[in-house]
Amino acid sequence: MPVIESAFEPAWWLPGHHPPTLWPSLFRRRPALPGLQRERVELPDGDFLDLSWHGEEQAPIVMLLHGLEGSLDSHYARPLLKALADAGYLACMMHFRGCSGEPNRLPRSYHSGDSAELQTITEHIRHSRKQPVHAIIGFSLGGNVLLKWLGEQGAAAGIHRAMAVSVPFLLDQAADRLDQGFSRLYQKHLLDSLKKKYREKFRHMPSPLGVDLDQIRNFRQFDEQITAPLHGFAGADDYYRRCSCRQFIPGIRVPTLILHDRYDPFMWPHTVPEEDELPEKVVLELAEGGGHAGFVCNAGCGYWTDRRLLEWLAQA
Repeated sequence: MPVIESAFEPAWWLPGHHPPTLWPSLFRRRPALPGLQRERVELPDGDFLDLSWHGEEQAPIVMLLHGLEGSLDSHYARPLLKALADAGYLACMMHFRGCSGEPNRLPRSYHSGDSAELQTITEHIRHSRKQPVHAIIGFSLGGNVLLKWLGEQGAAAGIHRAMAVSVPFLLDQAADRLDQGFSRLYQKHLLDSLKKKYREKFRHMPSPLGVDLDQIRNFRQFDEQITAPLHGFAGADDYYRRCSCRQFIPGIRVPTLILHDRYDPFMWPHTVPEEDELPEKVVLELAEGGGHAGFVCNAGCGYWTDRRLLEWLAQA
């Protein structure tokens, strides 16, 4: 399918690409979710993942994958779970290892290529709930994981729809972009969170790595010294090469919508796939003024991501 121009109209009072990125994180209301249920999934390697469920049992299941250092408290999470439940879906938030408020048990953590984790959880849901996952939406890192998994699985993915938002298609380029200009603010915020989590976990177990966190200044250094060795990669370049989702997109066989701001401050405009890389069932919707995972609509119309997801699901 072709690249399409988005009908998204950005909020006039959030000009550029940094304000719409920052505004939702600072000011978006996170609704209460009465009846929210939590489920702990024990993994084959002795670790665990936590799921949060909201909606009517036996309704079609829509999974949500968060971004780097995201959680149920991410600005998009609770509003999207509520919107899905109100629309008649059973929403499921999958927390990556260590992101649900409790350190995971193993030295390893999570990373942008954790597609095996997604496969484990979709199989768990199919067996435990006696129904397959209907659709999945992934944000940023979660979008990279989702597109990688979809490309790996092809027709065997077993879901009806997918949507990926603000995806870092090429991890090396995203790392370089976040070390430039104002985008260093996002890098610092995320690195501070990652370092804090690392320190908290390894207060309770010995770390297999001899690293000085205070000397790590950017994502490349963090991925070279921590992400790569903890997860079996030869280094940051090997991690980026093997886990960037752009190379997997041609293998996708599930109807998939990719929503992206051309000038997303987490990557370069040329990071986005070309039209000839998109298979028949993938739509790349390009917008301007959405920022990174922001997409605040003009004239009090809410958030474009939520509206587009419900429209996309309705087409299934």
